[in-house]
Amino acid sequence: MAHKDDQVTIELTGSESAKSSNRNSITVPISAHNVSVSTVQHHSNLFMKQVSLVSLTLQNALSILLLRYVRTLPGDRFINSTAVINSEIQKTIFSIILVINEERNIMKAFKLIYDKIVRQPYDTFKTGLPALLYTLQNNLLFIAISNLDAATFQVTYQLKIFTTAVLMVFILRRQLNLVQWFALFLLFVGISLVQLENMTSSRPKQDVNAVYGFMAVICACILSGLAGVYFEKILKGSDVSVWIRNIQLGVFGMFFGVLTMYVSDGSEVKAKGFLFGYSPMVWIATLLHSVGGLIVALVVKYADNILKGFATSMAIIISCIVSIILFDFQLTVLFTLGSSLVIFSIFLYSKPDLIFKVPILNACFNERSILL
Repeated sequence: MAHKDDQVTIELTGSESAKSSNRNSITVPISAHNVSVSTVQHHSNLFMKQVSLVSLTLQNALSILLLRYVRTLPGDRFINSTAVINSEIQKTIFSIILVINEERNIMKAFKLIYDKIVRQPYDTFKTGLPALLYTLQNNLLFIAISNLDAATFQVTYQLKIFTTAVLMVFILRRQLNLVQWFALFLLFVGISLVQLENMTSSRPKQDVNAVYGFMAVICACILSGLAGVYFEKILKGSDVSVWIRNIQLGVFGMFFGVLTMYVSDGSEVKAKGFLFGYSPMVWIATLLHSVGGLIVALVVKYADNILKGFATSMAIIISCIVSIILFDFQLTVLFTLGSSLVIFSIFLYSKPDLIFKVPILNACFNERSILL
């Protein structure tokens, strides 16, 4: 085979006994258009990776910072359970819009929604349990954000990696290698250091309860892990699109959200009203919280594990910086050490072979078999 300008010459050889006499060649033109398309696709994927990094980072950081900010504003406070319901309503509306965008036709979109949700009740009802878990989780997250600094919450909430991994090992019999277990250990130690600093701090904190907030995060992380395991075990391999699945979750989420509101805040909502304490900033915070999952779903195909880990790490750093500026957060040695361990453990869990690039750890883990 030989190359010449924009052509490729391929020699066709006969049998071994007649090599010299039975040799032909064909010339195949290489289309410059194909090369151009390939280059465009490469640049497009690179651009989408950059968009993914920015989107994931901003969503991870801003959603928590805004929710913390609106909880610290003076004046009437919105009722947590109503915010969860509004987030589910907003998420469902956005999911419907995205289905319409995919189908390019409103009637076809609603027909698809009807076929996948109403005409397949068994598949739809399978999303009921994770919807309940997510509803409870979101209520707990609002409680946690109300009782923890944004930076402390951002770091502590990474405990969901630990709970999800452990639940997958015990329920799904998923195998983790030694490095991943070591990463989970570092994650646990890092979060413990952050919480130790938070609970033993002598600096007075108004209207917060560190223990209450920490317990809320732990419960939310366990529920997040259970929902993740359920999706992995029951719903994996389904041909239902992510937007249809979000509509199913949203419908059940609204139902369970109303029940939760009635049980926990029924009398307060009846006395003050469903939208008590809502300001434009509260609406922005709930909107960003509701579309967070949709943003992740949009960019997940371009974001590998390293990119997700980098986005989470950047979100933690941004939360720390903004908390120092807006919330009078004081960065301590213990918090810095714990946060650094958490950030490192996220990368290490996502890509275990990074351990061979750290000199100290490379000396301890020098066998490739630990990745098996």
